[in-house]
Formats: sequence, structure tokens, C-alpha cells
Amino acid sequence: MAASNPEKLMIKGDKLTQLSLTRWSADWKSATLLYEQAANGFRLAKNYEKAKAAFEKASKGQEMLSSPWDAAKHLESAAALAKELGSWSEVADFYRRASELYNECGRSQPASDALARGARVLEDNAPDEAIRLYTDACDILEEDGKEQMAFDLYRAATSVYVKLEKYADAATFLLRWGLAADKCNATHSQCKVYLSAIIVYLFANDLKQAEKCYNDCCQIDAFLSSDQNRCASKLLSAYSDGDVEEIKRVAQSSTIKNLDHMIIRLARKLPAGDVSALRADAAREQEEALDEDDLT
Repeated sequence: MAASNPEKLMIKGDKLTQLSLTRWSADWKSATLLYEQAANGFRLAKNYEKAKAAFEKASKGQEMLSSPWDAAKHLESAAALAKELGSWSEVADFYRRASELYNECGRSQPASDALARGARVLEDNAPDEAIRLYTDACDILEEDGKEQMAFDLYRAATSVYVKLEKYADAATFLLRWGLAADKCNATHSQCKVYLSAIIVYLFANDLKQAEKCYNDCCQIDAFLSSDQNRCASKLLSAYSDGDVEEIKRVAQSSTIKNLDHMIIRLARKLPAGDVSALRADAAREQEEALDEDDLT
């Protein structure tokens, strides 16, 4: 039947939205229905490029009909097609726009979820953009006081940073997770991510930053009396003593085995560098700092 031809459905839909001497107002309701039918037709025919364009038009139609929720759903469909086409910048754009529309509905969770879905799609092909999406997804939940719902997002973003070997950024994001855990009284999770951050710094051979991180975390009462604190203390003492075997032993402890897999993998490779050299560098930096403070 001619009416089921997606090409013709698109043409008919476009005519309904274009003003002319005989059409003074756009019929977005009828046009949107036609765009939706065309999008599904193109998708069934595996014409993903045209299906993507049709879903985008259908989304605009739903916006014009004051239905941002349905508009967002169509943009997510367009994003899925952009993934099939390997158009990674469009994937990010569609999910971002969908998130904004969910926000218009006053729904922070779906808005965050849309960004997270986009981030997962982009992890392998556009990891930096994936991190930005994960970060924005966390922002939305934090602003709405839903930090507990963001834990998987903190974990995912940290994992991407680790894959990219951006260890300082990974540790920083873990500490952000720790702050979120503190706000929702998830003390066990808080202590685990603090230990994880210290391990990440050690894996990056930044003993000075690992020690600073440990000292900062010890200001938190929950961490001070935790198993994770005791484990971190043993680990740093072993580094201080240059005891490679003790480092390896602590890295195999049950406390570390209860952390996330990405952190366990890093811990198993400790020490990642020359422990003696790390100790010497840390000592030299400490002496230089003392010299700068010496005003005599």
C-alpha cells in the first residue's frame, strides 16, 4: 500500500508542517504520527540513516505537541541508530538532548539514565566523551540529592579513567564518590573507595599523593576505625620500609579482594615500580618542602 511507503510518509509529514497560502498552521499531530510510522518502516528496512532522521523529526513533533517525554524516547531511538552507523558524536548529542527533555519533565533519574546509556555506548570508541556523559549524569543525581543512585556511575567513570591510564583523574573521581557516600551515610562504601583511591595512586607510583590521600581520609572518623584504614596503613608502611613481599601480601588481603574488580587488578600488580626509588623521591620532596619552610 502506498501509504506504508516510508519515503512517502516523510514527504506527507513534511507537507503538513510547512506553511503555505492554503495552510496557515502546521498539523504537528498528524505529521508526527507519519514520522513515527516512517521511522519504524525505515528501521525495519535497515535504512538506519533515514530512520534516524525520521525519529529526530518525530521527536521535534512531540516537542511541538508539548510531550517532552515522548520526544526524548524518539531521540534515544535515533541514538541507537547512530550507534549502528558508528556516528559517535551524534550518539552523544542525541542522548544529551534526550536527557534535557527528561529534565523538562522534572525526572532526574531518567535524565541521568539517558546520559549513562550514551556513556556506555561510547566507552570503547569515544572514552573521553563517555567520561563527560558519566560526569554529567552524576551531576544531575547529586543536584537532586540522589547520590546513592549514582554509585554505579562513579564506578563506571573510574573504570574508564583507569583504562585510559589517567590514574590521577581516577583517584579524584573515587574521592568524589567517597563524598557522595558520606552524604548518604554509606560508610562502608565510603571506606572502600578511599582505600581504592590510595591503591590507584600507588599503582601510578605517586607515593607522595597516596600518603597525602591517606592522611586526608584519616580526618573522617568512619575511615579511621575501618578495616580499609588498617589495610591502607599496612600498605603504606610496607612502601616506607621498601618491603616488596609485604606489599604483595597486603595486596592479596581479603579487604582488598572485597573492592571493585578494576581496583583488585591494579592491587595485584603492586608494586608497579621501583619501591626504593619511590621512597627516595618521596624523601627528597619532603626535604625540599622542609627547606622551603625554613625561614632562618
